Amino acid sequence: MDYPHSYRFVDEAISSRRSVRAFKPDPVPRAVVEDILTVASRAPSGTNIQPWKVHVMVGASKTELTRKILEVFNDPDEAAKHTEDYPYYPEKFVSPYIDRRRKIGWDMYGLLGIGKGDTDKMRAQSARNYMFFDAPVGIMFVIDRAMRQGSWLDYGMFIQNVMIAARARGLDTCPQQAFSRFHRVIEAHLQLPDEEMVVCGMALGFADNDAPVNRLTTEREPVSGFARFHGF
Repeated sequence: MDYPHSYRFVDEAISSRRSVRAFKPDPVPRAVVEDILTVASRAPSGTNIQPWKVHVMVGASKTELTRKILEVFNDPDEAAKHTEDYPYYPEKFVSPYIDRRRKIGWDMYGLLGIGKGDTDKMRAQSARNYMFFDAPVGIMFVIDRAMRQGSWLDYGMFIQNVMIAARARGLDTCPQQAFSRFHRVIEAHLQLPDEEMVVCGMALGFADNDAPVNRLTTEREPVSGFARFHGF
């Protein structure tokens, strides 16, 4: 088909997006983050209610949140008191979803030299989530508890826009649902009102392409595996 030339830039931003788990310390200017959020806010939402609320942290604010979460994470008794505020994964995984989940886990651990049963190293890698993988910018996405499933779908499109707009500017991201477990720590740190809840976090910055973990390549099911065409 005869597509507009600009489609290549859009496709490149989408297809080059990946979840980066090691970042350079190079700062990202506030103006760039604001540009990204401005573009992302063009995401559709039912009756234009725009359910997204965003907290962007750098410097001492991000460092202090990391410290607070790791203090709990590293204390098994305290950590056991914290659970996710909403179910993200199914109660029971079935194939093919469990197979994909296991593959990416072991592929990543293989790049990091972590073997089966090496729980200390696995735990240390999990802890890096709460350091935003050393990214200079940490983002928390928040939603009003009154919102229903439709607004969460809208929110997903907004978050996707953030990641694509970041790629268009030469930046990388890692969306992090792991933060949801420690939502009470985050709510207190950000002084969120009771009616707001944490959706997820995100690391934003420049990828450290020398880090082995960033060589992780995830596979995607071909269109023939997930789509059915009718009436063509």
